[in-house]
Amino acid sequence: MMRESIFERFDFTSIGQAIKTARSYQGITREKLAEMLDLAPRYIMAIENQGQHPSFQVFYELITMFNILVDQYLFPENPELESVQRQNLYSLLDSLDEKDLIIIESTVRGIIKAKTEGKI
Repeated sequence: MMRESIFERFDFTSIGQAIKTARSYQGITREKLAEMLDLAPRYIMAIENQGQHPSFQVFYELITMFNILVDQYLFPENPELESVQRQNLYSLLDSLDEKDLIIIESTVRGIIKAKTEGKI
């Protein structure tokens, strides 16, 4: 009797949702992604919406293509890992230029100041 691997037991739903969010944010349609990876659009849909288990190669291509950090999904019991929101923010920041980052930094400093002054 073959033993089921951890990869086969793992629930890919949350990673699939992260892939879908990243794909949508980058303006890539499911059809375009399927074409880029030489896969069927229905297979991409199943990964994103139903937690379909991709092959390791497809999994690797998707998470590297969209810069998705998977530690939090693989080790959810580890409180030291950064939240999905922080990981998504880091990924978004990578797409900005220096002028955009100056605006973001000023905004964050303003939020922190308002919080310390009890305004929000």
